[in-house]
Amino acid sequence: MQPKAVEKNTPANGHTNGHSANGHSKGYDMASPSTIHQKFLTSPADLGVVLVGFSGGQCKPGVDAAPTALVSAGILEQMRDELGYTLHGDNSVHDYDQLRPQSDPDHRGMKNPRAVSAVTQGLAQQVYNQAREGRMVLTLGGDHSIAIGTIAGTAKAIRERYNGRKEIGVIWVDAHADINTPETSESGNVHGMPVAFLTGLAKSEEKDIFGWIDDNQRISTTKLVYIGLRDVDRGEKKILRDNGIRAFSMHDIDRHGIGRVVEMALAHIGADTPIHLSFDVDALDPMWAPSTGTPVRGGLTLREGDYIAECVHETGQLVAMDLVEVNPSLEVAGASETVRAGVSLVRCALGDTLL
Repeated sequence: MQPKAVEKNTPANGHTNGHSANGHSKGYDMASPSTIHQKFLTSPADLGVVLVGFSGGQCKPGVDAAPTALVSAGILEQMRDELGYTLHGDNSVHDYDQLRPQSDPDHRGMKNPRAVSAVTQGLAQQVYNQAREGRMVLTLGGDHSIAIGTIAGTAKAIRERYNGRKEIGVIWVDAHADINTPETSESGNVHGMPVAFLTGLAKSEEKDIFGWIDDNQRISTTKLVYIGLRDVDRGEKKILRDNGIRAFSMHDIDRHGIGRVVEMALAHIGADTPIHLSFDVDALDPMWAPSTGTPVRGGLTLREGDYIAECVHETGQLVAMDLVEVNPSLEVAGASETVRAGVSLVRCALGDTLL
């Protein structure tokens, strides 16, 4: 089943309860599917949809099938019919095969560098085209290398919309930090490097190997926060420490509880910053999301993942979300469970609530 682009307004269904994370009631926005006032979306009832069937940032096939699985599970119909969004953007899943070069040798240890660069460059433009219209952008991947493109597109759009007076913050929910440089990576898989390229900690002079990323598309390490880390490479630990990057591991969640961790994460981003939420489904424990390429035991419960998404939505600052690394071909018995978990995370981030 392919998603359908819907261009008529659908009224909100009133499922949200209108309370922010600090307990204060928000004014109801009649133009929005959510009861939460959206600070940085000029078209809060519109949802830009980007469907990315791409697996080149890592070595396990199957993650490219995730958008089709999520769409088949009804995620877009739910956004339209139950949450009240008008859908724009993709009406089919892109496979990007035409962008893969015939020859793509390793470069600085990176695997498939030209393919990943070409796809993410095109994706950056695609997300930018939606974000510059002032609408929320939802990207369904694909492996986490696609965040190079999605975040670059959001960053550029926000800077342009606010004449350089604002830049985005990024909340990266993941078991992994994905901040290896090509030189620190042990695997060479680019899905472990997107944050390094987005922050400028890794750079390239080759235009066809991420040299297209410019300053308007980058993010600041001071506006980056991690939640859920539990499998971080030695080189990444040094990068996080050397750059003072705010990161909450599962140890921090065990110590403080998910409520306090999310509160600290949002305080670090600040109340006047547009947020891009990049959610890797492997942040969840394999009990809840077994069908993912790099599962790590000891992760978030589904309820904790939903809570993060709910709280980010409640700020009224969310402008874009990625959902990545669902791999329907792995752990076949748990594939549908993983897809359902992904749908739940997206629903919570886009305004669905328990009451």
